[in-house]
Amino acid sequence: MKVPEQSDRAGPGERRRLAFDEGGTPSPPPPLELRLRGKRRILRVSFADGAAFDLDAEYLRVKSPSAEVRGHGRGGGQLPLGKSEVRVTAVEPVGQYAVRLVFDDGHDSGIYSWKYLRELGEFRDEYWAGYLNEVAAVNSDAGN
Repeated sequence: MKVPEQSDRAGPGERRRLAFDEGGTPSPPPPLELRLRGKRRILRVSFADGAAFDLDAEYLRVKSPSAEVRGHGRGGGQLPLGKSEVRVTAVEPVGQYAVRLVFDDGHDSGIYSWKYLRELGEFRDEYWAGYLNEVAAVNSDAGN
């Protein structure tokens, strides 16, 4: 999916158009491209500054920004388990600031802002290690 370009420059007599996220904060520039690869198991996210990330569907699913996963307010969310075979079935634009990812397990409530997709790419190793630690703790507690 090609993401519409967002210009930082306004022509003569034009105002610069900014995209805003759901909280009213100016959104960073969108990725140049979002492309599903590897039988819909990898989302390639490419940015104008040359940064590009291959984010696998399992990672995107377990790090969903949805209330189901993150929780409501201060309440804890659910730790998604058993998502190693999940695939992304659709990437749907949400305004000019994000996309909604639809997964083949029925999950479709996460809205991934450009900022969050970038963050997921930049901190992938740290976030994935944290998730694996949470899974290990759950498995350890279940064994006791």
